[in-house]
Amino acid sequence: MKNKKVLVVAAHPDDEVLGAGATIARHTSEGDEVRVLILGEGVTSRADISVSEKKKALEQLKKSAIVANKILGVKHVTLAGLPDQQFDTVPLLSINHAIEKVLREYSPELIYTHSPTDLNLDHRKTVESSMTAARPTKSSSVLETRVFEVPSSTEWNFILPEVFRPNLFVRVSEKEFGKKMKALSAYGVEMRTFPHPRSTEYIRALATVRGGQSGLSLAEAFCVLYRRTP
Repeated sequence: MKNKKVLVVAAHPDDEVLGAGATIARHTSEGDEVRVLILGEGVTSRADISVSEKKKALEQLKKSAIVANKILGVKHVTLAGLPDQQFDTVPLLSINHAIEKVLREYSPELIYTHSPTDLNLDHRKTVESSMTAARPTKSSSVLETRVFEVPSSTEWNFILPEVFRPNLFVRVSEKEFGKKMKALSAYGVEMRTFPHPRSTEYIRALATVRGGQSGLSLAEAFCVLYRRTP
């Protein structure tokens, strides 16, 4: 079977690991090529640090993104540098173009991105632009778009009428899940203690629940928004 070309479009550094880290590890272990596009820089919204500290934090976050994705087997990470938690101030066309550039250069068949039901506005802008950039034209390489859940955003949506309803459960091994947790450790400053959703205990529990829902030991859940045959 032909190996897939996969693109993960994330709003912020660590979203790609939280949402699909073990699945990414499975893709790369099976010989698929995975590239990651992170749209936001993940720092500018922090009001508790100075400008110089933000610059230092930004550089560290970039390094963490490279290290984390290398653990998952990803060799190519692009950071677009959009302002954190301010995607609504950026023209949608600019976000579309950032994604379209990678699509032209890479021609992926499968895209992973955020759920349109997330509480976080940057996440919703990301999936909106991803679907626009990968719209099903005759020349588009994209055959399928899957959206993932991000702890502390997807399940905290108490205001939107729609909720995340997974229709695809990807079996992941203990080894692949271990790579996800190791990759998250590279984003150590972003992790929290239980019972916060971005804690080790919660993330493990979520994988167990998603596995239990689908007759698997461990799983990551997705919703397929669009799929067509070659």
